[in-house]
Order: sequence, then C-alpha cells, then structure tokens
Amino acid sequence: MPHEQISRAIEVITPDLIELRRDLHAYPELSWHEERTTDVVASWMDKNGIGYERLDGSGLIAEIGPQEGPIIALRADLDGLPVQDTTSDPWRSTVPGVAHACGHDVHAAGLVGAAVALAKLHEVEPLPVRVRLIFQPAEEVMPGGALKLLAGGALKGVSRIFALHCDPTLDVGHVGLREGPITGASDRIHVTLAGRGGHTSRPHLTEDLTYAMASLVTQLPAVLSRRFDPRAGASMVWGHVRAGNAANVIPAQGELSGTLRMLDASAWHSAEHLVRGLIADILEPFGVSAGVTYIRGVPPVVNDFDATERMRRAVGDAVGPGGVATTTQSLGGEDFAWYVESVPGAMGRLGTRTPDGATYDLHQGNLRIDERAIAVAASVLAHAAIG
Repeated sequence: MPHEQISRAIEVITPDLIELRRDLHAYPELSWHEERTTDVVASWMDKNGIGYERLDGSGLIAEIGPQEGPIIALRADLDGLPVQDTTSDPWRSTVPGVAHACGHDVHAAGLVGAAVALAKLHEVEPLPVRVRLIFQPAEEVMPGGALKLLAGGALKGVSRIFALHCDPTLDVGHVGLREGPITGASDRIHVTLAGRGGHTSRPHLTEDLTYAMASLVTQLPAVLSRRFDPRAGASMVWGHVRAGNAANVIPAQGELSGTLRMLDASAWHSAEHLVRGLIADILEPFGVSAGVTYIRGVPPVVNDFDATERMRRAVGDAVGPGGVATTTQSLGGEDFAWYVESVPGAMGRLGTRTPDGATYDLHQGNLRIDERAIAVAASVLAHAAIG
C-alpha cells in the first residue's frame, strides 16, 4: 500500500516537477552560489509543510517522519557548470556561460518529488523511518560541498544514504546499479612554469619553457602508466595548456591544468607524492621552475551491498524489475563518495535517454534529458527511503 501511495502522489505532481526542473534549468547557478535554487526548493518545502534548515550561503536540509528511530538520507546536488547552453529548448539557460550540463536540475527536482510523496504518505500513516533530505551545494568543485555538510553534521544519526546521478547513455525508465565502486577517484593538478625566455633563433640561451611544457604534457601521463599498477586504471589528461603569444618568442611563463583519475582508492592515496616527484624529475633537465597546486578531489563512490540491494528493490517498486540495469565503474568523480565513506549507501545511474533517441554526454552544453526521468528519480528515492 505505501508503494502505491507514493506512485500516485508522484503521478499527480509530475507536471509540476517538470516545470520545476525547467525553471532550475533556465536559471542555473555556479557552485557555492545556489541562492535562488535554494529559494525555489525551500518554497516547495514550505508549500508542503516540510521542516527544513537553510545552510549558510546555499543548500538546505529537510526532514520528514518520526522523531525517533533510524534515519535514512537522500541527497541531491544543486550547482550548474561554467558551460554555455547550446540547446534551443524554451527553458534553456538564461545565464550566459552557465548551464545545468550535468543534470543537477533533474537531481534536485527528483528529490523534491520524493520529499512531497513521503510527506503525503506520512500524513496518512507514520513513516517507518525518519528521512533526511540533503540538497547539497557545490558538487562540481574540489573540494566539494559534501565535506562542508559532513563537518556540519549532515549525517548525524544516519544509517543509510542514497542518491541518483543522470546517465544520458541509459534509456529512461532504467537505473544502473553496481555493488562496490561505481565512480573513480578524481584530483586536479595545476602547474605554473617559469624560465628564461628569449628569441626562437637562440633557444640555447633560454630555458625553453615551451619545449619543457610539451615534455611534461606527454611524459607525465606516460610515466604514470608505468608507475601505477595497471589495475588502478589511472588516467592523466590535460585540459588547459597555455604559453606564449608570438611564433618567434620563447615565453618566460606558462601554465597547464588537468585531472588525474583512477579506479583504485589505495592508489589514490599515494598519487600526490608520486605526481609531484615526477613533475620535478621531468622538468629538471630544462632548468625550468614549476609551482604545483595539487587539489585532492574525491575517492571512488563505493556502493554498499545491502544499500545497493535496497535500491534494487526500490527500482523494482518504482518502475518494475526490468528497470534495473547493470552498469560499470566509471572514471567520473562524485563527492557523494565522502558520504559513503561515513555511512553505508548507494548511488544509482538514472537513465535520461529517450529510447532510440540521441545519446548525449555530461558536461556538454547540448545535454538534453527525457523528462520522464524526473518522476522515476522521485519514485526510486522515495521507495529507497522507506525500504
């Protein structure tokens, strides 16, 4: 009976949840600046009589259910990305250079839907658990908002935590599940180089910074592939490389940034020391000096067996047993990892692709989602909460 009531409640509000998602999509906000987004979520909590506490700056935590007993947490993230929305949808981003290119608008709308359905159910009969709803800011930056919330006691008393993340390669109506690690560890590396510049006709009188930079770009990923156990799945990729302005001038300064990702948590813990040493070794012959900023990001999200089975049942209750899809571990980073290092939990991959439709990629301005995924997210999260 509770499962039927949840499904009916979500069915009633689905058109409103779609409008909520479109509103959030049209007005995305970057990490730590999700004030309007928090206001919109808070208005839904107010309208449905759900108690909550706003966090300092942005984000909020709400609770539903009895005061005593176990607490189950559900989490969604709120921030957009510094990416230009290139779609022609009527609800495309109105903020230049900012877009919900990772589906956090879907995550937030789905959790709002779960909250409303659980609140309606609690009005009829007491929930078997207390449900804590975590609307988290700043997932897209390192270190992410999860660490701030954990330090503030967001998981105090929590026995399980669940979340979903959009997967545009998976058809809507399906949720990808995997016991054990489902994402990768992710760190960010920024290197600033300085050396004696000069004319390209006299490279021997310079510390050829451009040549040194090119060596670092190619050699660091190559050497790391021989220093890490191949089973760690380490991948070093540069995303930003810049030096010089003229073809006949060897520059005196340059910078490059990239990410180091891996599948293995133990290798992740030793990565920073290794990378710093290799950068110094690679650049030493050129006489170029380097300033290295190494930002430790997130460990892998490791799904607990019991929590994954609970989410599997939730998917069955929400969309039927055929809705469960197997999925593989990815190298994408997610700061939900910090939560599941503290308490058992599970994250599932929410299918957002229209069957036989286009396949999009996350963090791209052309991302489109099948909006039926919003109701699926709400239902799965609500069912996972009550078990």
